[in-house]
Amino acid sequence: MQKKLVKKRAKKSLGQNFLVDENILKKIVEINIINSETEIIEIGPGTGNLTDYLIKKNPKKIFAIEKDKELSKNLLDKYFGKAEIINEDILNFFNYKIFNKNTIIIGNLPYNISSQILVKFILDNNFSFKALIFMFQKEMANRILAKVNSKDYGRLSILSNWRFQIQKLFDIKASSFSPRPKVESSLLLFRDKIQRFHFRDSKNLEKITRILFNQRRKKIRKSINYIFKNNIKILNELNINLDLRPQNLDIQTYCDLVSKYEEKN
Repeated sequence: MQKKLVKKRAKKSLGQNFLVDENILKKIVEINIINSETEIIEIGPGTGNLTDYLIKKNPKKIFAIEKDKELSKNLLDKYFGKAEIINEDILNFFNYKIFNKNTIIIGNLPYNISSQILVKFILDNNFSFKALIFMFQKEMANRILAKVNSKDYGRLSILSNWRFQIQKLFDIKASSFSPRPKVESSLLLFRDKIQRFHFRDSKNLEKITRILFNQRRKKIRKSINYIFKNNIKILNELNINLDLRPQNLDIQTYCDLVSKYEEKN
């Protein structure tokens, strides 16, 4: 019979669902990229259920970023001398000094802001890290992993797979959390692609995908004309079938669009 850890009331406003299944917690820390040379940044440690197991792995350093003031105070008392607790909202956190090439960033991300957190690490090149290990709603994970021409393929698929090599580690049942969510979750591992298309400003990829997917069910003709101001020469140079829809364009095509956009702006 699986043992459950001590529960603490979660705040719905912060999207808190604490992972309490010891079997899953052990499985996470046994991922073979976590070792004594690792520096760990945990996002949203909550009551410290995963933090306990991370400390047992004896990493070089542990930082825990927790937005909830009450939980942060509890964590400060619990982990004094073992981990540095930072009471901040990760979406507004810009202390890049604690990130380096040996950093593994790990988190059971709040469902309501999980995509925003991922995009922050995709687009902000000031963050240095070895890997991300993030937990998402299974539906969100499927969107991240989706391939071109599939129903789940969209902006998050393009941004994520442009930047990272992504591996799905395993799914996690709703019963592993407290309070119990209505959906299952998935744990994903992200590593930087050694070779990827480089832009002048990676936020332009976010911009181009946003414009096109705002008209997801429509042909791309209108959006492309808007982006390039009806410049026929550019449209001819792109050599893209304007009768396609946004989900029919692969990542390389989106990279080409951004490259052409940056060339003309």
